[in-house]
Amino acid sequence: MRRIASTLAGVAALVFAATAAQAQGTVKIGLIMAYSGQFADTAAQMDNGIKLWVKQHGDTVAGKKIVFIRKDTGGPNPDVAKRLAQELVVRDKVDILAGFTLTPEALGAAGVSAEGKKLLVDMNAATSVITEKSPYIVRTALTIPQLEYSFGKWVYAHGMKKKMYTMVADYGPGIDAETWFAKGFKEAGGEIVGSVRMPVANPDFSAFVQRAKDINPDGVFIFIPGGAQPVAITKAFKERGFPGDRIFGQGEIVMDDNALKSMGDNALGIRTVFHYGWEHKSKMNEAFVKAYVAEFKRHPDVFSVGAWDGMHLIYEALKKTKGKADGDSLIAAAKGMTWESPRGPIAIDPQTRDIVQNVYIRKVEKVGSGVQNVEIDTIKDVKDPAHPK
Repeated sequence: MRRIASTLAGVAALVFAATAAQAQGTVKIGLIMAYSGQFADTAAQMDNGIKLWVKQHGDTVAGKKIVFIRKDTGGPNPDVAKRLAQELVVRDKVDILAGFTLTPEALGAAGVSAEGKKLLVDMNAATSVITEKSPYIVRTALTIPQLEYSFGKWVYAHGMKKKMYTMVADYGPGIDAETWFAKGFKEAGGEIVGSVRMPVANPDFSAFVQRAKDINPDGVFIFIPGGAQPVAITKAFKERGFPGDRIFGQGEIVMDDNALKSMGDNALGIRTVFHYGWEHKSKMNEAFVKAYVAEFKRHPDVFSVGAWDGMHLIYEALKKTKGKADGDSLIAAAKGMTWESPRGPIAIDPQTRDIVQNVYIRKVEKVGSGVQNVEIDTIKDVKDPAHPK
């Protein structure tokens, strides 16, 4: 009971403790991510992005030493994320909360951010509502509606597909993807002729793919987690004579280099939407990929770039505030910020504190002796359509 009372008292007094770390010439950043469990590789790629930024730009900004404290949620547990955020703010006196591999983590920590008036930088969690849960939250990753609403409209206008079938994993992100793709596609004039929600852990897609083939739509929209699932589902489509140029989806289905290599020609023609791929053509991205591969022996991905840009925002905000790390100063500095990222030009919407960025349409094509995502179109300066107007 004494420990609980102490924690509650500490949370109530957070605003008065905001300058404790600064007095020692440091800015403390608490990183909350799923460093262990099934999403550990996502956290590793995010942490790699953070480490590369610091290596390239130093660990001091605006006269303040940047100190990181890492906390592991072990997975999508909002209660654990909340407890860790409280510990970071009350006991460790962090100035900034950042990371957030998953939506439940960000939602769990949002209340601590609001009560303690701490900047929270969402570097990956993609549910639209996150930035509405605290006035001190800013996002440098993506939202699913941002991608899928645009993609739905594009597929109808450019893919010449009039009737689509949707197949998504039955959890929050999959349902969001289904909802916003269908909304964009139908608003453009298309028809959704059927849909199915599949178990998140699903090793056998045969029955679901056969159901889609029996309906014989012009195309199928897919949203599934990464890992081995993209290989399994593309194989199931290939076995039933359903070609890749009738498959559409969010970038995860062709994101992982090893999975794409395993798919081989089965992936040819698949079109996806994403906000970043290591294949993106720009001088900044070429330099970013080269440095990342040299440091970590693998390509960067959306998780890496979201965290790398999150660090850019933190550093630039601290420069603007001349080292002041209270939440009010930092969030004011972040609103309306613009910069060039490896993914292209991005901005922080001053009203929603959410990211505005290009959305890329990619197609899997033969490149050299293998297959690779190739950008075939760009939708510029896309905002999240799910935010209240």
